Amino acid sequence: MAGEIIASPSPERPRLLLVEDDAGVRRSLQLLLRARGFDVRAYATAGALLADPLAQDACCVVADYRLEETDGIEVLSRLRAEGWSGPAVLITAFPSADLSERALAHGFSRVLEKPFREHALGDAVAQLTGTSEAHSLS
Repeated sequence: MAGEIIASPSPERPRLLLVEDDAGVRRSLQLLLRARGFDVRAYATAGALLADPLAQDACCVVADYRLEETDGIEVLSRLRAEGWSGPAVLITAFPSADLSERALAHGFSRVLEKPFREHALGDAVAQLTGTSEAHSLS
């Protein structure tokens, strides 16, 4: 389902938003970040994330750069326009110096290249959210 939201409700965990259009990658990242102690709301599309009324309560956003109908930079720009001010991580399989500069200029805190080295995404999100002592199952 294109607008599918996969949520793992847990009020005591910091809420994180993840938008990734590849179902396998989305599920893997959701599990990885959940194991680091986050309540992960995962979306297949930017539209689904932007339509979620709970999005404004998130402590961090992880967005894929290339999405079906837009890109991760536009997702963050729209969240910022709605008043969201948390940290964000852009993930991409198409890294370049220009993309990194654009992402940082648009408010991303980090740009990570896929595939990630072990723990890179979890460590980045934990540092950005101040939860570096978050529970880890590993």
